[in-house]
Amino acid sequence: MKRRLENYEIERQLLFNSDSDCCTEDEDNDWGYEDEDDEELVQPPPSSLSSLSSSPSSWGPPQQHRRRGVNNFSGEAVGINLNKAPHVNKDSTPLCVFLLFFREIIHLLVEETNRYYHQYLDSLEDGPSPLPDITDSEMFLFLGVIIQMGHDIRDQIRDYWATAEQFLTSFYGKTLKRDRFLHILRFLHFTDNNAGIDRQADNYDRLWKIRTIFDTLNDGYEKYYNPSEHLAVDEIIVKFKGRVIFRQYIPKKHKRFGIKIFKLCDSAGYTYDMKVYLGKDRTRADQEVTATHATVRDLCKRVEGVGHKLYMDNFFSSPDLFDELMTKKISCCGTVRPNRKGLPQDIRNRQLRLKKGDIRVRVRGDMTVLVWKDKRDVYMLTNMHAPPAEGNFCDEHRNAIKPAIVADYNMHMGYVDKADRMTNSYSISRRTWKWTKKLFFHLLDLTILNSFIVLSSCGAKISHRDFRLTLVRNMLEHAATCRPRPQGPLGRPPALSSTIYRLEEASRQHWPNHSDKRLNCRVCSARGKRRRIQTKCEKCDVGLCILGCFKEYHTKPRFS
Repeated sequence: MKRRLENYEIERQLLFNSDSDCCTEDEDNDWGYEDEDDEELVQPPPSSLSSLSSSPSSWGPPQQHRRRGVNNFSGEAVGINLNKAPHVNKDSTPLCVFLLFFREIIHLLVEETNRYYHQYLDSLEDGPSPLPDITDSEMFLFLGVIIQMGHDIRDQIRDYWATAEQFLTSFYGKTLKRDRFLHILRFLHFTDNNAGIDRQADNYDRLWKIRTIFDTLNDGYEKYYNPSEHLAVDEIIVKFKGRVIFRQYIPKKHKRFGIKIFKLCDSAGYTYDMKVYLGKDRTRADQEVTATHATVRDLCKRVEGVGHKLYMDNFFSSPDLFDELMTKKISCCGTVRPNRKGLPQDIRNRQLRLKKGDIRVRVRGDMTVLVWKDKRDVYMLTNMHAPPAEGNFCDEHRNAIKPAIVADYNMHMGYVDKADRMTNSYSISRRTWKWTKKLFFHLLDLTILNSFIVLSSCGAKISHRDFRLTLVRNMLEHAATCRPRPQGPLGRPPALSSTIYRLEEASRQHWPNHSDKRLNCRVCSARGKRRRIQTKCEKCDVGLCILGCFKEYHTKPRFS
């Protein structure tokens, strides 16, 4: 006859049931179960725990496993990297810090915007006389106006220059004329459209139109700042409803349409590394790791080996990822989806029937998976915390007591959301159908926030708002000291470097060549004439009449 099980025996079966692989060989035999893989359930020595695969057979109850200490943090002091920016201190101006990241980009914006405008003129059969090229000074004024607009939201751009009493603000008209601002905004560009890009290649970069700026900023974020011990990985959405192949639609998010960016942020909200989601990566299609695994691994390359603590949500976390990062001295903690490969079988099959306040724990080496019942089941995975005790834990009001692992996760997981919230506090993003401009304006906002955090780490007492407004004033003052545009006929390149570049014809191989399409002669256009020709300078890539104009363009600083 079958005997009735006692209460302690029922509890034991619930914890170590036959469907779970977290029992030891002795326990299986006690209950009369037979398993062909009993030998795999024997606990290995602690020295070999780190080399185990993520197979469910290695999981067991917490009392059967010993833990080693968590990696100690040995990174640099949090804040500005004084080895790379020794001249920055608490008395530095916001512009001084901002130019750590943006100095090269200013020159790139001027060069590519002028190039794009001239390419546009060359594509016209007939049109207006060309406008003067943009200078560094005008680019500083343009950026200053754009940043100021984030503190003064209006329905239309033209309202900033409106003379109606309810709109009148003298700042914009005195800083930059409306038509000049609209001209720069229209032709704002970030790379040469004529660059040879093979869209069918496996390594085709969908971000090529803004890749140079993106990588320059990303490298600068890492170069001039030392992140905190605790980091978080998460995704944010840059709202965008225009056309781009990697635009995302996530109905559960506040911003349903947009460009997804994965970010690595520290406790201050500083974005230390980031990566734009560009769709399925064809170069990784055959690799064993998942896309989210590869994303986190790439974001963590710059923080390896010093004992950082990384937090992530269930979109990224998995036992395989945690094992790999632990070999690089990065401890991890995060929520986890119960069906992840490598988790215990009873958790993957959701066989645990818990009451409010119940905690169940499984351990494999340094890794702990926890199931806690609050309003619903909460699944946590960590290799930086000691496994908690199992049981039912409620207060006198029958409210579930939060485990320390969950409390620690809630404390540190919001770093990326904090950075996104501060970035969008004074958003300068304008409605546009060009995804490159939308992403650039977000990167500008993000760079201002990172600059503010860097200056604050030096001991400066300034708010984010005051930092932005002071940065605008610094930009206007700096623009007044820049080289002014040379007075002369319209259409002349303003920068001294451009003039020197043209005069070095002998050493730089400026030769006339045939053009497949008709172009406007640059010299004739500067004189107010419109002449269509099919000859160009091979080096400068501008249309020039072969007789007279070609020689004058390369030998005279000015021509009229």
